[in-house]
Amino acid sequence: MENKEFAKELEKRTRKFAVNIINLSSMLPGTLEGRVVRTQITKSGTSVGANYREANRARSKTDFKNKIAISESESSETGYWLEIIEDMKWIEPTILQPIYNESNELLAIFTSIGKSLNE
Repeated sequence: MENKEFAKELEKRTRKFAVNIINLSSMLPGTLEGRVVRTQITKSGTSVGANYREANRARSKTDFKNKIAISESESSETGYWLEIIEDMKWIEPTILQPIYNESNELLAIFTSIGKSLNE
């Protein structure tokens, strides 16, 4: 797969991830605590793809590298909030697990991209 094709597919994948996060967040309880986690996970989960899209339109290699680092960080944060949701037993594991797996896969991809930029 060529770089442009990979980038386009990863943009689609991160957009789908954002939609899945938004759908998951709508299932969280309406308590104060649930609303706090809903806000946090929605912000981090949608930021992954938004920053990746910006990276693909970066004006410099440094800008690209910074946006990839943000995508990596937001992927990691999203995983944290998914773990909180799991620990609170707010969402069924069968719904949560595929999203958690995708979060980890995206984290691995962005970590790999970031490391390759440092070589």
